[in-house]
Amino acid sequence: MSVCNQCPRRCGVDRAQTPGFCRAPEGFSVARIGLHPWEEPVLCGKNGAGTIFFTGCNLRCVFCQNRAISRGNTGTPMTADELAAAMLDLQARGAACIDLVTPTPYALQLVPVLRAVRPRLHIPVVYNCGGYELLSTLRALDGLIDIYLPDCKYFSDALARSLSAAPDYFATAADALAEMLRQTGAPAYAPDGSLSRGVIVRHLVLPGHRADTIDLLHALADRFGTTQFLLSLMSQYTPDFLDPDAPKSLARRLTSFEYQSVLNTAADLGFTGFSQSPSSASASYTPEF
Repeated sequence: MSVCNQCPRRCGVDRAQTPGFCRAPEGFSVARIGLHPWEEPVLCGKNGAGTIFFTGCNLRCVFCQNRAISRGNTGTPMTADELAAAMLDLQARGAACIDLVTPTPYALQLVPVLRAVRPRLHIPVVYNCGGYELLSTLRALDGLIDIYLPDCKYFSDALARSLSAAPDYFATAADALAEMLRQTGAPAYAPDGSLSRGVIVRHLVLPGHRADTIDLLHALADRFGTTQFLLSLMSQYTPDFLDPDAPKSLARRLTSFEYQSVLNTAADLGFTGFSQSPSSASASYTPEF
């Protein structure tokens, strides 16, 4: 990786010598591997999703609940063979899927790993990302990912700049979503009701920004319709993880009115998918790294 340009940041750095925006090293760095029961129900099965949490992130969200691992290299180095073995071990432990969490900084390095291990995997591989993806990188993953699980965080460029340092977020994320849908097609299910192929778009509703969420839902419906992917609307925002200099408008939890109005809009537009109960707005649901 003499020059890293595998995400929209296009840092152009040699990660063996200096970190880019994502702070990820040249090789794999993993913060946690285990069964995780709190993904969407169609991904968890009886035993949970088989999560592999990578360190580093190409977004810098001021409210990030995984800041312990997203802002720097705090994980354990792993080789490609070790990572492949970990995926097979999760499958043996009864994982419903292999859930690659924040894989964006390692996407191209994952290609040979997935090519090698896929013949021995009998559960879906999930690419669980922030939505800020480069098309050429996603195309390199074609045929290796069964389920894409991207965030779609903002419609407003100004809001994306302020809260995630990504002023071109929506245009980039929408194009990435189009490529993900091209690869997977509409949602498909296994006989047990679990998702075997498709896209789930996640959106975290933020306090004080209900209008941006509603604009986002309309924009997604206009471009993609409402049946090509599942929509997961999350109410789990908590101010426990806020940056000290984050906007004061985020220093509270979401109100029931804010969340319900978003759910009503999604239903009116014809989306199907998942919602959360108010009890999800707790730091206790964040894994310990």
